[in-house]
Amino acid sequence: MVKIRLQRGGAKKRPFYHIVVTDMRNGRDGRYIERLGFFNPVAIGGEVPLRLDVERIEYWKGHGAQLSERVNNLVKHFNRHGEGEAPARAAPPVSKAKEAGGQTVPAGATGDAAAESGKPDDTVETSAPEAQDAAGEDAPQA
Repeated sequence: MVKIRLQRGGAKKRPFYHIVVTDMRNGRDGRYIERLGFFNPVAIGGEVPLRLDVERIEYWKGHGAQLSERVNNLVKHFNRHGEGEAPARAAPPVSKAKEAGGQTVPAGATGDAAAESGKPDDTVETSAPEAQDAAGEDAPQA
């Protein structure tokens, strides 16, 4: 089966990808049938981050080529925004503590340390102290 996918190039820590048509049995950086464009995720300044030959991509799709997930996203972005704009990066993952709504105290920070640093007490919170107090009030006293 023929696939349209990314072929890695560039230097260490500076990736550069060619968008190629290749047999899916070939290696990631191996032989390819045709080069359809490029994607530079670390483009700086006036560099073009994404260039595609959309006509050739449609030609290969018409002949049964499958797009990889990443190339499919790049083609959608290219159709919406054009050549000069890079796709937005994904948002950084959110920790489970932040999802739960409570804020965590940085390592080594206590309420006294926060007072010494000059920050107001309301900026340093622990996660759900009210729930712990409420559980203690309902319990019978020994």
